[in-house]
Amino acid sequence: VVRRHLLQRYEHQPFISCLAGFYSCRWKRYQRRKIEPGKCCCKTRECVFFPLLVGAFCFSLIFLYMWGEAKNDYNNFDWYNYGNLGFWFLWSLVLLVVAAILFMYITLLLVLAMCLLAEGQQLYLHWSHKIGTFLVLAFSITALFILSVLWGDQWKTVRLSFQITAPYLHIGSITIMVLLSWPVALHAIRADKKVVQVIIVGPYLAILLFLFLIPLGMYSPCIREVGTLGPKPALIGHRGAPMLAPENTEMSFQKTIEHGGIGLETDVTISYDGVPFLMHDSTLRRTTNIKEVYPNDTAQNAALFSWDTLQELNAGTWFLKDKPFSCMGSLSRADQTQAMNQSIYKLSNFLRLADSQNKLVIFDLYRPPEKHPYRDSWINRTLEVILNESGIRPHLVLWLENDMRSFVQSVAPGFQQTMGIKAPVEDLLMDNIVKLNLAYTEMSSEDIQKYAEANITTNLYVVNEPWLFSLAWCSGAHSVTTNAVQTLKNLKQPLFLMTPQQYNIMWILTDLASVLLISLIFAL
Repeated sequence: VVRRHLLQRYEHQPFISCLAGFYSCRWKRYQRRKIEPGKCCCKTRECVFFPLLVGAFCFSLIFLYMWGEAKNDYNNFDWYNYGNLGFWFLWSLVLLVVAAILFMYITLLLVLAMCLLAEGQQLYLHWSHKIGTFLVLAFSITALFILSVLWGDQWKTVRLSFQITAPYLHIGSITIMVLLSWPVALHAIRADKKVVQVIIVGPYLAILLFLFLIPLGMYSPCIREVGTLGPKPALIGHRGAPMLAPENTEMSFQKTIEHGGIGLETDVTISYDGVPFLMHDSTLRRTTNIKEVYPNDTAQNAALFSWDTLQELNAGTWFLKDKPFSCMGSLSRADQTQAMNQSIYKLSNFLRLADSQNKLVIFDLYRPPEKHPYRDSWINRTLEVILNESGIRPHLVLWLENDMRSFVQSVAPGFQQTMGIKAPVEDLLMDNIVKLNLAYTEMSSEDIQKYAEANITTNLYVVNEPWLFSLAWCSGAHSVTTNAVQTLKNLKQPLFLMTPQQYNIMWILTDLASVLLISLIFAL
């Protein structure tokens, strides 16, 4: 019997050596120490670093989750950096990769520490890992702070994501608590004082009870009875289909039409000689070759160029060079050739295309800068093009601009008046508003239903990710503006859709299984 125990102990040493080697760089057996009954798991100095390790894990997990859910808005993040740095780069993707690597590193250290504790070994974190822990902690906290200051609305996206992911996060949290039960039980048994046992087990059980009860306060519009789901939201192409073609070009809008979009969204600027054209940025630097044609005018406002000058510029080569979306697929040779030959698109041509395909149009109308000839007549000039030059049927126009709305209604009563902010139903009806165009961060199933009862439909922008589109679908949105019409058109039903009965079964089975496993671990 003694020989068998010695052999088992000897055969177990390589495993412990690997754990201690990777965690502490102590590969030799004589360098390690076991935890004596009633003693702390590590020396006093080392006790400081274990909470830091746990803190680094928590903050890196929060940042990774937050940035992972922010994927819907990566293009906005890259566009913001382009405005400050002057060149295009997929910084959002780099940040995601860095966050994932740091999280995996700190998770590995934490798993090694838990395994060493389960084997009754004293913890000693090597100095290189201590530096790494500090770096991960500092990076995660700094990144969260900077993003909160510059991009605070992203936390609204995180809160929305919980309506989709909460049931699965709950299962993941319970699983982690089951895995932690072994080291917790081991140290509670080894403690020589009842007070120490209570200090070890008490917080663990409190957290476990909290996780068991969390589903009582959980809400998700995608947990609903069979037959209560509304129709799939219609798709409006945001500047066309900018993952398939250069934004705000004829090719981009043709791609949206090919993929079944019911509407086209764009941005309208007025040239110096009064020709409305499509351009999102205030300058031409990002989406044209102005740097090659007019290198001294790259910072000049797009509205200060004449239409003849604008026609000289290419509006497609930048798309093939910069690849503005990380999830862009490869273009066919024909599409590449077509993209390279795109030019700035006139509003009148855009409206004729929409009318010929019976597509709705919605656009942001930018007021020209000071000293522009059309500074004070920008709305009148745009109306002239819509009503007199394009020939588009009025009911296809979703009029969003709020300035001079009463005047617009008087000269174009057929437009569908659209508001860009939430307001009391009475005020909206008084202004003849028939549609709301809201940022997806303002999504609320209660508000959408309230407006729908007054025959006011809701469009949400910009929705690119399938999980976010699923949430909009479950919340009752009538349409969404998207960069990914080619992806969302294939979604047959919302992701994560389940009935309350299915969710209750999942919740109860998870809790019962975890209670059984934890009880067995503590009993053994």
